[in-house]
Amino acid sequence: MDIGISIGLISAGIVVGGGLSFFVWNGLLKSKKESLIKEAEAEGEKIKEKKIIQAKEKFFELKEEHENQTKERTRKLQSQEDKLRQQQSDLARQIEQSKKLERELEGEKSNLGQQLEVTTRKQADLEKAHQKAVTLLEDLSKMSAEQAKAQLVEQLKDEAKVAASRAVQEIMDEAKLKANQDAKKVVIETIQRVATEHAIENSVSVFNIASDEIKGRIIGREGRNIRALEAATGVEIIVDDTPEAIILSCFDPVRREIARLSLHQLVTDGRIHPARIEEVVEKVTKNINEEIVEVGKRTCIDLGIHGLHSELVRMIGRMKYRSSYGQNLLQHSREVANLCAIMAAELGLNSKVAKRAGLLHDIGKVAEEETELPHAIVGMKLAEKFGEKPDVCNAIGAHHDEIEMKTLISPIVQVCDAVSGARPGARREIVEAYIQRLKSLENLALEYRGVQKSYAIQAGRELRVLVEADKVTDEQSDQLAFDISQRIQNEMTYPGQVRVTVIREKRSVGIAR
Repeated sequence: MDIGISIGLISAGIVVGGGLSFFVWNGLLKSKKESLIKEAEAEGEKIKEKKIIQAKEKFFELKEEHENQTKERTRKLQSQEDKLRQQQSDLARQIEQSKKLERELEGEKSNLGQQLEVTTRKQADLEKAHQKAVTLLEDLSKMSAEQAKAQLVEQLKDEAKVAASRAVQEIMDEAKLKANQDAKKVVIETIQRVATEHAIENSVSVFNIASDEIKGRIIGREGRNIRALEAATGVEIIVDDTPEAIILSCFDPVRREIARLSLHQLVTDGRIHPARIEEVVEKVTKNINEEIVEVGKRTCIDLGIHGLHSELVRMIGRMKYRSSYGQNLLQHSREVANLCAIMAAELGLNSKVAKRAGLLHDIGKVAEEETELPHAIVGMKLAEKFGEKPDVCNAIGAHHDEIEMKTLISPIVQVCDAVSGARPGARREIVEAYIQRLKSLENLALEYRGVQKSYAIQAGRELRVLVEADKVTDEQSDQLAFDISQRIQNEMTYPGQVRVTVIREKRSVGIAR
């Protein structure tokens, strides 16, 4: 600003005076310049002093911070040093204790060495005495030590087997003496109070026709009708030379029944073509499903069971079309339910819960979902899913011993299931499998030493074994019966139970001439 004023004055002087010389104005400019430089230097000194003061303050702050950090590190180092001294002191004390223990162990080792030497000398003396005794015994008995040992082992084994068999037999007799009478009474009274049908089913149905001309109409042009029927029902339809009959083959009895009823309607109506077949099969399937629900409801009403989930009721109805070893599953479940109710009442338990568990015990066999689990576990899971009580669920899951029995209802269901399946006429097998099972029973018994003949009787529910009297003693016959029954139980599959009877007799014959 001062420079601007000076220039303005100079300009004004030039204009006004017009007569001032150039040198005068040059002197004025120099003096003004020197004045400005001095002012700038003074201002710079002030700024310099201010910056020096700020630098000193920052230096003191950093110095104080550094001293604090140094003190902290020193304190930590001191603490670590104290810990190291303490550890060094502990280590020195432990080393001293270890040396002391080492000295004590050295002393004990020396004592043990002396005792070992004494023991070794005594053992050598005993070995010599034992060898002399063995030699003397061998001379007296005319047998080597190994031969005597083998003979003694065989004798002890035979005695142990006989003793074990006798003990087992005594325990079984005692248990039977205490429990057999009451058990027989309960089971017999239960069975006598239940009347059941002895109907059985096959996996094949026969559809009778009036004449063989209908076979051609069922087959259709180029087999269209029969292929449509098989595709709609899932049943194999066998049309062969059997007069006036068509065979329906399927593992699922529900499908087989649908196919049979559909064929009946088609043959009665006379219109047989793919479109009509699909219509009839759909209608029959709907009717069968309604009948399944109705059968389930009627079964629950007949047995006095209420509050079942609708899905369980439908599955009970499906039991009508399923079978096990030829025994109708619904009839079997109804029979088991009645047996459970009566047996529970005889034992003073809740007969309604027992009847409910008996009806549902095989519900896993009609589950629509494919699974690798046993049917008892599947049934238990279904019962839990649809709100059945824990007592009922446990009885369903435990009736084949897949899980532990937790209530008294569970063994009742298991026993009644066995009673219903084991009674004569309840179940049947394929002839070839039945004959093979009987042969396997007889051959299993013939593998034992001393067995002369074996006979499987009462449809394979009893095995009679004839033994040679001079090779098998009475005690050994008890053991033989036990061994055979255990092998049958572990190696074979059979319904009910198998009774093993070992017969030993000695006949002396004299002839008078």
